[in-house]
Formats: sequence, structure tokens, C-alpha cells
Amino acid sequence: MFDKLINALKFSAINDDQDTRRKHLRHSGGQCVAIIDGVTYPISNWSKGGIVLVGDDRSFGVYDAKDFTLRFKLNDKVVDIDHSGHILRKGRDKFVLQFAPLTQHVERKFNSIIDDYMAQEFLKSQAHS
Repeated sequence: MFDKLINALKFSAINDDQDTRRKHLRHSGGQCVAIIDGVTYPISNWSKGGIVLVGDDRSFGVYDAKDFTLRFKLNDKVVDIDHSGHILRKGRDKFVLQFAPLTQHVERKFNSIIDDYMAQEFLKSQAHS
């Protein structure tokens, strides 16, 4: 009887851990901003699933759909990504925008940006050695 209880608790804990795991790897804001309705917002962190923005969130409602441009400053160029999503949550001068499903074009741009960031981090690590 106790074995069943212990196994049930273990199973529950394993499932809880999997449910809270993020779907996409988060990256620090770095050299990127989001432009929404003509206003530029710094990005605290981002992933292929969404962004955390810093700024006045009073003009947004939770679940408001928004078109936006993400602007990334890479090593040798600036890359813009036009996409859409909705406001997922708000609080204390930060708000989260969850992306609509990525198109293949947008997915390729994100992969290029991530590759550039990884190359920059590798170069920084070698310079400090």
C-alpha cells in the first residue's frame, strides 16, 4: 500500500517538473528592442516563444493582439523580424508578449540570430582566456 502511495508521489513530482520546463531556451535582452505601435521597448529577455519587455504597459490589455518588429543588433548587421502575438501578462513595468506560431521565414531568422549570438559569446570566451 505504501509502495503505491510513494510511486504515485514520485510520478506526480516528475510530471510537475516537466510541466514547468520552458519550451524554448531564453536569451538575455542584449542588443535588441521591440517596436509596437511606433514605440520602442527594451527587451529584458527573449526566446522563440516570446519576449519580456520593459516599459509602461498601461496602453496594453492582457490578451491584446499586437503586430510588432523585433530589432536585433548583431556583430555586423541589424536584423528586423516582423511578427505578431498577444500580451500574456503584465506587471511592475514589465510585460510579456507571447508569439503567434512562427513561420518558416521567421524561424530561420531566429536561428540566424541565435547562431550569431553563440559565435559572439564564443569569441568573448576566447578573448578572456
